[in-house]
Amino acid sequence: QVQPVESGGGLVQAGGSLTLSCAASGSTFRISTMGWYRQAIGKQRELVATITRGANTVYADPVKGRFTISRDNVKNMVYLQMNSLKPEDTAVYYCKADYNGRAYWGQGTQVTVSS
Repeated sequence: QVQPVESGGGLVQAGGSLTLSCAASGSTFRISTMGWYRQAIGKQRELVATITRGANTVYADPVKGRFTISRDNVKNMVYLQMNSLKPEDTAVYYCKADYNGRAYWGQGTQVTVSS
């Protein structure tokens, strides 16, 4: 089993930056795709960005050009560098790790962007 644990959320002013980190513990050998999702109050959880073990990335349109996803396969960590943050980026951000055909989710970290 795999347990992702997020860190790095917080309160930031619009235009600022934050970096989220996710460490995947447990049976981490050959975790495939890792990614970040977010859920704002009253909305469904949505994709932010994903990255494969080979570093192929996918970004949601609202974050393209502002967010960067990266990962460290040795440490089984994934990062999300968020720049030019907007109030609409406010949400709980969740880390997901795909392993043996199953998705494992973290508990989430709150990101709040003030205007």
